[in-house]
Amino acid sequence: MWSCKLCENETVYVTHLCDKCRRVKHLLNLYGDRVYDVLESVLVRSESGQTHKIKTELKVEKEKINIGEEETAADNKDSILTRSKSKYTVE
Repeated sequence: MWSCKLCENETVYVTHLCDKCRRVKHLLNLYGDRVYDVLESVLVRSESGQTHKIKTELKVEKEKINIGEEETAADNKDSILTRSKSKYTVE
């Protein structure tokens, strides 16, 4: 019984690599350095990419908040009581 040589998390009995790592090794054998290029371009972000991602996520969150506030305001508008000089009225 050994641990996987690549991920060091999975326990293996007969081979040196677990199933997931064996799949990665197979992809490396098939595509060579292209696998590294894809991993770098997809999973690893530069600082400018990180900044862009943060701004994009913040924009999405703000839009969700604004939509929620608009829905709440629309729901509250129907039930707001206003006070006139003589009595309460519903708008």
